[in-house]
Amino acid sequence: MAPYETDDAVDGAREETPHAGRRKAARYAVPVAVVGVAAATIGLVPALAASGDPDLPRITAQQLIEKIAKSDVQQLSGTVRISTDLGLPDLGGLGGNLASGAAKGSGDGSSADPQSQLTSLVSGAHTLRVATDGPEKQKLSLLESGSEYSLIHNGKDVWGYDSKSNEVYHSTSADAGKDHRAEPPATPKDFADEALKSVDDTTSVTVDGTEQVAGRDAYKLLIKPRQSGTTVGAISIAVDAKTGMPLKFTLTPRSGGAAVLNVGFTQVSFAPPAASAFTFTPPKGAKVTEEKKQGPAARQHAPKPGEFGKGLNGADVLGKGWTSVAVFDTGAKGGLPSGSKGGDMGGFLGSLGEKVSGKFGKGTVFSTRLVNVLIADNGKAYAGAVTKDALVKAADTGK
Repeated sequence: MAPYETDDAVDGAREETPHAGRRKAARYAVPVAVVGVAAATIGLVPALAASGDPDLPRITAQQLIEKIAKSDVQQLSGTVRISTDLGLPDLGGLGGNLASGAAKGSGDGSSADPQSQLTSLVSGAHTLRVATDGPEKQKLSLLESGSEYSLIHNGKDVWGYDSKSNEVYHSTSADAGKDHRAEPPATPKDFADEALKSVDDTTSVTVDGTEQVAGRDAYKLLIKPRQSGTTVGAISIAVDAKTGMPLKFTLTPRSGGAAVLNVGFTQVSFAPPAASAFTFTPPKGAKVTEEKKQGPAARQHAPKPGEFGKGLNGADVLGKGWTSVAVFDTGAKGGLPSGSKGGDMGGFLGSLGEKVSGKFGKGTVFSTRLVNVLIADNGKAYAGAVTKDALVKAADTGK
């Protein structure tokens, strides 16, 4: 498949070294803000379809971004395939159990709690069924072998149902859907919105051809960091030619190999879903858990759906663009527990990391194919989609 002819008007890489100055992490605006990005950042030459691909009207990257920003799909249903390969070691069932246990510890103890169920999306391959009918009705079902987990938002009610355990989780509030409907992000649009927030003068954006996704003609938007030091190689977003809605999102690492994240519709319809899709009545004999009400302070600091760096709201940030590094205080000085103090788990975690040192002191770096985390002995942690060397350099300049 030949790419479109494109023209990057910006020459060379931008500043690559993380700046020592700190700034508070801030929530970016919705993708509409990206429409105003300087033309120098974006490939402006219209695209031409390659042989065998959908023959679509010519479009520039700027126009395609505008098309995404203006997209207003209110009704859809379909099937989404999501696969994640961070390069983590195979822990068998341990990884899932630890994630589920951690989520339960912060939730209400039900296996139907979204926090305990949707954490499984951070690894492996999964199939989801999704349906939306306006801002007040959404449904997401996670299909596993012999079981299904459904998360339903209908007005003020949010229901979670785990068929395997026959447990139900229920919450009622005016903003319940905002809190639960996409936690973590689960559709190509969720991820595309976040990626577009990162478009600035450290980024190359071009149109890279056309393709068909779930039987629909789509343009391919290619986003590539211009900075070295980041682990992100490229992000490809397939955009529905008719509606402007992202249909597929693929993130490949700079190190090469398989995609770290691949999320795409395998089937999609923009017809109104049946009203019955959003109705739910707890099955007979099901254990129903009502959400524990949180105080204003807890809600204020809770992670927001769809945010990259989930859980790091308010963290300091070092650097710029794709080499940004979040800094936060773990409150645990002395680094990872080791020896008899750490027990088996401390030794296990230590074996997964690499000891490093610098002006910041000493610490341990935990690496994946995308995100690296440095936990320093002084209790500070540094995290970002950057290489180990870039992470240590950031820690040295921003200690």
